[in-house]
Amino acid sequence: MTRYGFTIRTRSGQRIELISIMAATRADAERRLRQMYQQCEVVECRLSAVPRRVDTQEAAAVISLVSDSERAPAPAAVAEFQGVIQLRRKVSAY
Repeated sequence: MTRYGFTIRTRSGQRIELISIMAATRADAERRLRQMYQQCEVVECRLSAVPRRVDTQEAAAVISLVSDSERAPAPAAVAEFQGVIQLRRKVSAY
């Protein structure tokens, strides 16, 4: 996918800069742009490539990650935060 950055002039003459649309082709991006801004004039079009995500995980890997996290002990910061919550409950009870 490619990110297209458009600068346009609306039919009322207002200039709008950097409308970002992700699309496979410029024609598809302009079609989407004209659905939002009918009768607009494209002043400038900039392209920027969007890197693909390489680190996709399979469903089994995600399930094992979630099931392993239930067995893992809570980090010290989480345990400390839970202690503060319990302390506040005790203070508000008096």
